Amino acid sequence: MITSNIQIASYLLASILFILSLSGLSSQETAKRGVLFGIIGMTIAILATVFGENVQGYTYIIVAIIIASIIGVLVARKVEMTAMPQLIAILHSFVGLAAVLVGFGSFIDPEVAKLQGAEMIIHMVEVYIGIFIGAITFTGSVIAWGKLTGKISGKPFVFKGKDALNVVLFIATIVLGVLFIQNLGSPMAMNILYIMTAIAAFFGIMMVMAIGGADMPVVISMLNSLSGWTASAAGFMLGNDLLIVTGALVGSSGAILSIIMCEAMNRPFFSVILGGFGQEIKTGKKIEGTVKSTTHEIVAEMLTEAESVLIVPGYGMAVSKAQHPVHDMVEKLRAQGKKITFGIHPVAGRLPGHMNVLLAEANVPYDIVLEMDEVNPTIDQIDVVLVIGANDTVNPGALEDEDSPIYGMPVVEVWRAKQVIVMKRSMAVGYAGVENPLFYKDNTSLLYGDAKDSVDKINSNINR
Repeated sequence: MITSNIQIASYLLASILFILSLSGLSSQETAKRGVLFGIIGMTIAILATVFGENVQGYTYIIVAIIIASIIGVLVARKVEMTAMPQLIAILHSFVGLAAVLVGFGSFIDPEVAKLQGAEMIIHMVEVYIGIFIGAITFTGSVIAWGKLTGKISGKPFVFKGKDALNVVLFIATIVLGVLFIQNLGSPMAMNILYIMTAIAAFFGIMMVMAIGGADMPVVISMLNSLSGWTASAAGFMLGNDLLIVTGALVGSSGAILSIIMCEAMNRPFFSVILGGFGQEIKTGKKIEGTVKSTTHEIVAEMLTEAESVLIVPGYGMAVSKAQHPVHDMVEKLRAQGKKITFGIHPVAGRLPGHMNVLLAEANVPYDIVLEMDEVNPTIDQIDVVLVIGANDTVNPGALEDEDSPIYGMPVVEVWRAKQVIVMKRSMAVGYAGVENPLFYKDNTSLLYGDAKDSVDKINSNINR
């Protein structure tokens, strides 16, 4: 058992390590170091909490830690990078559920019943808010997991009066909160908590169900922020300073990331987090025209003759695990003196930084992996653009079709290049559920098939 002073010092050290972890995750070069700081900080935090004063039931705690650690290792080793967004979503749901359980546990805690006056009211307000945020996070994350796995349709679920219903639910939550405080000490208080929890859970479902596939990366970031505020609320309920600080770090960083992503997608932040509040649901114009297909041999010849090549990866590259043959292709072309760059959209894939992690895993040099804003001004000078499994992030409709659900979202403007090759399995729409006019452009050719298989065949035809 450690003293309270040592525990406080340990919490301070863990907080510093968490801040360093977030700082390290801001770039690919320092990401591994950032993860290491986070691991060390969390280890210190757990040990300082478990061996702190007034902690009992060590047997149960240690058994729980061992079981959870085994599950964590197995999940980490089994889950593919393509499934990382849905894994994060379901983990967020656990944080929300934990906050709800902590809230109810704190409400019935005999020690809490001894509090008096303002101290009691403040604590019960913390309990109420913690359960409210936790319930929204829990159900919202479960729905996000369902959408990302395809078990729930990615299309926004809306109905007439949806916004009015959300407003009524929010007002009802405030009214119930007032009644909850007024009825502390009576059986009615617990019933009010039950009702509020049900309303918050329903609100979480409606909030995420109303968000379309194009905005799901923002949803993941938003749920990350909510899970942080949920953890912070749990910290207030438990009187744990480190949990408060850690939750605030996660909550604020997630909120900042969500705002940045909304700006990158030209989306109103509050409209997205409120489940598309006030937004008109659009479907886009029907596209007519002819699509040209090409072969692996022709693409290899085009790449060999080109002086500059821009590669725009998307979720299709992740699904097919094509990053390693893409790396081999890049090395071959660079050896021939070609200028090769990657153009990464802020929400490429289904998780911020998804493509960057995959390319780093394949040892693609960091200095040729550029952001969308860096490549768009120079696309006119690019000889060949190779789009690997991207769809919505290279859709001209975002700039040209006011009826498109992604209208106004900045995209990688690949159609301005001299030639565009798009690797796709079929003509199916992307995750946003909207057709792509890029496929019908005169300078665009489609290369059908699995991305990894296609890149392997292209590599076999380079330098023949």
